[in-house]
Amino acid sequence: MIEDCKAGKIDVIITKSISRFSRNTLQCLNYVRMLKELGIGVLFEKEGINSLDGKGEVLLTILSSLAQDESRSISENCTWGIRRRFEQGKVIVNHTKFLGYDKDEEGNLIINEKQAKIVRRIYADYLNGKGANRIARELEEEHVPNWNGTYTWYEGTIQKMLSNEKYVGQALLQKTYTIDYLTKKRAKNNGEIPMYLVEDSHPAIIDEEIWEAVQLEMKRRKTFAESNGISKIDYASVDNPFAGRVICGHCNSIFGRKVWNSNDERRRRLVWRCNKKYSVKGKKSCDSGHIADKVLYQVFVNVFNTLVENKDYFMNKWNKQIEDDDVLRRVVARRFIDIVKGSQAIKQFDGDLYFKMVEKMTVIDGDKIVVTLLDGSEVECLAE
Repeated sequence: MIEDCKAGKIDVIITKSISRFSRNTLQCLNYVRMLKELGIGVLFEKEGINSLDGKGEVLLTILSSLAQDESRSISENCTWGIRRRFEQGKVIVNHTKFLGYDKDEEGNLIINEKQAKIVRRIYADYLNGKGANRIARELEEEHVPNWNGTYTWYEGTIQKMLSNEKYVGQALLQKTYTIDYLTKKRAKNNGEIPMYLVEDSHPAIIDEEIWEAVQLEMKRRKTFAESNGISKIDYASVDNPFAGRVICGHCNSIFGRKVWNSNDERRRRLVWRCNKKYSVKGKKSCDSGHIADKVLYQVFVNVFNTLVENKDYFMNKWNKQIEDDDVLRRVVARRFIDIVKGSQAIKQFDGDLYFKMVEKMTVIDGDKIVVTLLDGSEVECLAE
């Protein structure tokens, strides 16, 4: 509208009241003065003011200040009412962008079973070793619909779903709050105002144990990345399953995949080497050796076959772990039991098994590898 005024398309502006024209006194006066210079008057019906009138600006200054204070009062009253409802455990959820739920005629959340299956799959995939980015890509490839019916999924969306307490039947209220009633700007609540957790506020889609295990697994992956200097969590992929998971036994740094080229294409190969081996101006700063890419694949095959060959020992260990106080350890133990109890030795690398079972591979002197499993077990292998 202001652009049209400057272009000479508008002769006069008629508005219901000062509070509808602008958010605050300064803004109101600035616009009125600018329009006045253009020869355009503003008529305020409620207050009976014409900005082109000689007394208009004085009245505007007084009345717009009152209007601003009225807006503040209304905002505070609304906020007070909302917070009282939060204290009473009354949940307000926008279900339209909330996959897995609909609302009944009384406004209560009810499970949309078709969408709930997608939510359960996301949680299961995460606990089975997949990262948020991989889950998003697979959902897109399989044309699984999102809340809006499209097949577009984002890594951030998956991460928010995995940490959303509403899927376990709880509601954490007042996660964000309005910091300025004029601009309506909101901010994350980091303890500035009270938050309220309402338990059993609606039907749960995810079992409480599974939800808690996912929270612990997210924390574990973040801690693992930070402790090993990895910039991105869930860095590994189907095409590169060892990325961010091969650790140097000398300096605890991450191994990176390198291509050794040769004039003879048959001698070209992939190897893994400590990222800090030549970290200072080409000078060697770590004495660890390299390891061939194909060796890592074979190491996992050997480790899995070791579990199968010593099934009774590991089954006994996992059955004890099921009684652990740590929820994640219980869930992992049950998963390992389900995987190994009916399995035979494998001959080739299985990526799904690898992601479900392995935390990291620590390379020592280039010829010894200690594989740490997600249940806490460590299996030592020689590079072959």
